Amino acid sequence: MTLKKTLLASVIGAAMATAVLPSVASAGTTLRMAYDADPVSLDIHEQLSGGILQLSHMTFDPLVRWTSDLEFEPRLATAWEQVDDTTMRMTLREGVDFHSGNAFTAEDVVWTVERLKRSPDFKAIFEPIESVTALDDNTVEFTTREPYPLLLNLATYIFPLDSAFYSGTGEDGDPKDEIVKNGNSFASANLSGTGPFTVVEHQKGNRMEFDRFDGYWDAESPGNVERIVLTPISENATRVAALLSGDVDFIAPVPPNDLDRVREDEDVQLVTMSGTRIIFFHMNQERVEAFQDPRVRQAFAYAVNQEGIAERLMKGFATPAAQFSPQGYAGHVDTLERRYDLEKAKQLMEEAGYADGFEITMMAPNNRYVNDAKIAQAVAAMLARINVTVDLKTLPKAQYWGEYDDRAADMMLIGWHADTEDSANFHEYLTACPDTDSGAGQYNAGNYCNPELDRLVAEANLEVDLEKRAEMLQQVEQTLHDEAAVVPLHWQDLAWASAASVDIEPILNVMNFPYLGDLVIEEE
Repeated sequence: MTLKKTLLASVIGAAMATAVLPSVASAGTTLRMAYDADPVSLDIHEQLSGGILQLSHMTFDPLVRWTSDLEFEPRLATAWEQVDDTTMRMTLREGVDFHSGNAFTAEDVVWTVERLKRSPDFKAIFEPIESVTALDDNTVEFTTREPYPLLLNLATYIFPLDSAFYSGTGEDGDPKDEIVKNGNSFASANLSGTGPFTVVEHQKGNRMEFDRFDGYWDAESPGNVERIVLTPISENATRVAALLSGDVDFIAPVPPNDLDRVREDEDVQLVTMSGTRIIFFHMNQERVEAFQDPRVRQAFAYAVNQEGIAERLMKGFATPAAQFSPQGYAGHVDTLERRYDLEKAKQLMEEAGYADGFEITMMAPNNRYVNDAKIAQAVAAMLARINVTVDLKTLPKAQYWGEYDDRAADMMLIGWHADTEDSANFHEYLTACPDTDSGAGQYNAGNYCNPELDRLVAEANLEVDLEKRAEMLQQVEQTLHDEAAVVPLHWQDLAWASAASVDIEPILNVMNFPYLGDLVIEEE
């Protein structure tokens, strides 16, 4: 079985937050779930993270959402039309109410996008939108600054907020719509969405409860869960033990070391899938002259046994990669293959004049990605086989990112998930020629630079013919592979587990957001 997940993140500032909204009675089918954390806030614009997006899908509805095969599914938008190269018109679903009882209209969409454009975390991805206009209660028109092929991708991030509910001032005199990072605000402690669940209790770091919204518009949803009790359990072994003992019905994530244990228990089911977060190494061409020679970079790529890392270190819980783009992304090139070949690596080093190797420094986090420190250690050992001596330093993520921003080592490990679920995002941030003014190449710790690829990606981002655009992005991936711009390792796999009676597979998807509103718990 293959599917995916993203988790709820950390915690809101108040010890307990109660949403102002109607809710169903607590009787009925209850899902007891354990994630590794509870949400950082009830304000879904406060943080761009998997945890907040997970909460968004539970308590709000997007205009459109992703299906498991990366297609767009209508939600609060029922239809859309590309009026011209820079204008898209959307028809909105009628008869939808917010948890507060307020009716959903096009004005809520306009208000929400305007708020997204001033959110510190979201404003960058909404920059292409010039304006949003309500043509009537059920029609909204988006205008972009230039032709923009990813408007529907952005629509998956638009969860219309209840503008009346969030307007005015709170008891503290502050605006209800203010966005406060890691602080207290009306929106961080109160919630009114259109989604399947309302928040009825949040005990910080201890317990969160949701009730099904009895006014939910989606009468065709098969979901039968009436109440959700979320218990954050950060410790992996404790979370798995809670499932196996029957204390909870659904957990995520399932750590690689416990996959076999969960898989062998006949009372639970395990669902895994290849993810879309790529794990890879940068090779800094400004710090190491040898990295300016593509033959050396290729030698490093040939020296790394990605299959071995995936099978032994990750215990099969990773999909070896030869490119940034996972299958299903526009830029994915089916013919690109991993290229572990130690003899080829040695030959390339000799051709480049480095048969005797050289010394480099390497840095990696030790608590950000699955087995990140062990992966770095394995790669360092593999490079030793081509006479490269590696001085490896691993750091906690809180310290690592400052070092990463400073490009403090010759090779640096990073993982990346494209926020837009689009191939161009990888190049724009990770391999574009660094430009502090535009922000291009912001995370390009290798200082790789190919202006032709930058031009091609810029053209792709204006190409509304999606087939042509895919061809352009595939050309980018092919070139990055040929020039060994980075050393790709694998896409990090994801796993969930549940009691046998909880049918989680249909609600899991490549976007990593379980659609819990559609979850069915079978009668025992």
